[in-house]
Amino acid sequence: MLVWGFAGLLLTVGALRAAPAPPRATHADTALTMLTAPASRDALADTTATFAYDSALAAFRLIVGDSSPTRPRPKVVVLSDWYYRRLLVHRVVAYATIPVFALQWAAGDQLYRKGSDAPTWAKSMHRAGATTLAGMFTVNTVTGLWNLWDSRSVPQNRALRTVHALTMLAADGAFTYAGAKLSEEAETSTSKRQLHRTIALSAMGVTVLSGLAMKIWNR
Repeated sequence: MLVWGFAGLLLTVGALRAAPAPPRATHADTALTMLTAPASRDALADTTATFAYDSALAAFRLIVGDSSPTRPRPKVVVLSDWYYRRLLVHRVVAYATIPVFALQWAAGDQLYRKGSDAPTWAKSMHRAGATTLAGMFTVNTVTGLWNLWDSRSVPQNRALRTVHALTMLAADGAFTYAGAKLSEEAETSTSKRQLHRTIALSAMGVTVLSGLAMKIWNR
């Protein structure tokens, strides 16, 4: 019996030596132990909430960066009362040019077709209309450029205002050339008369289209 007992002890020790060592505990094992431990429910809840918060914060920082960019505050531009007074004058004069354009076209058409045989009213009205338009365009050029400079810091419709100013300056030059240079030559030359008419009507069209663009889009 003693021999058999000693043999059994040797077999037991040999089996323990041959058995593989238990694996080391990992984070997954620790998490599994926490999930299966019945006495740590409060600790498990705190750990889960902390893990969820850290994960959400890490995802947010990955998307937008460590800190959100600071947006600059919009700059407030205050226009003077004189700006709006000049704007009112500018608009009234602009509207008033439309009937003057119509009278100039009617009188100029008589001069274009009949030349020196045109009726007296056409000659008188055409000269008076040209002088009136020269004064109107002078007023609108001054008020328009002045307001363009005053509103240089306003970003809204800046390109539209600039294009309007450039087209109106081009119309100024066209009217000046047609009135100062071609008006006298048109009385004796058919080609100059036709050129005078083409330039004047083109300047009228540019003026009307530019004014309509400002009326529609400059809100």
